[in-house]
Amino acid sequence: MENQQIKVGISSCLLGEKVRFDSGHKQSSYVNKELRDYFTFVSVCPEVGMGLPVPRPTIRLISDKERIALVETKDADKDYTDGMMRFTTQRVAELQDEQLCGYIVCAKSPSCGMERVKVYGNGHASTDGVGLYTQHLMQQMPWLPVEEDGRLNDPVLKENFISRVYGLKDFYSAMDGAPTPGKVVAFHSRYKLTLMAHSPTAYKELGRLVARQNEYEPDTFYNEYRLGLMSALKCRASRKNVTNVLMHIQGYFKRSLNQNEKAELAKVIDDYRTGLLPILAPLTLLKHYLNAYPDDYLLQQQFLQPHPQDMRLRYGL
Repeated sequence: MENQQIKVGISSCLLGEKVRFDSGHKQSSYVNKELRDYFTFVSVCPEVGMGLPVPRPTIRLISDKERIALVETKDADKDYTDGMMRFTTQRVAELQDEQLCGYIVCAKSPSCGMERVKVYGNGHASTDGVGLYTQHLMQQMPWLPVEEDGRLNDPVLKENFISRVYGLKDFYSAMDGAPTPGKVVAFHSRYKLTLMAHSPTAYKELGRLVARQNEYEPDTFYNEYRLGLMSALKCRASRKNVTNVLMHIQGYFKRSLNQNEKAELAKVIDDYRTGLLPILAPLTLLKHYLNAYPDDYLLQQQFLQPHPQDMRLRYGL
């Protein structure tokens, strides 16, 4: 199955591996029941990777002399910061060669947490920390979609993350290991409506970048476009922007549909705009008309099918 080539990094405990300090795990049912059929997971536990045993004393982040340190909870003299960063630097460098398309991390972990990780110091704890491993990962691979396990229970965050994973995979597949100006232009054309839904501003900026790509070194342009693309897709596709895209698609059928069909389509789009219907309603109708009246440009637009339909990600949007 081609989907199995979509590599996604993951905190080992979320797969059910017993690597936590208490010999337990934090198995994610969504990851294990829903996503395993679509992704190949690259499992990493930074604590085990750096050589800590299972079980082990608990560790936490502390604010120490203008730096964040990773120490044992009950004995702050046992400092694991350097060991964690040695492992992290090496492992993240290896992952850059793996062509990962996403990463799912364990929330609130001092190594893997993406946000709101506790940092202790001066007798109190703040919750504005980031796990040391994940922080380095996001710094070195700023284009990579990263999400926490718990946030994947939110239908909007889940759909956005999965869309980004498939978008990055699509970009890599389109480049096929050898980016060319023509490949980037063709890819950008297919993502016009997707980008307009996520961020009209970013769509225009990327369009200007593509138009001037001959002014850049090939590697520089490739990296700039990838980062701009993934930053744009991270923006939530608002109901207002999506409505504008649906109306844009509607315009392609003005010569094909009769008055009643036009009125029905306009009503369904407006009912989506006001929140009466989910995005699936106008999309289903538009796909029906596209089947009846094919249009080459619309048929290639990724907006209509950003991820496999059987993942059922647009039901709640």
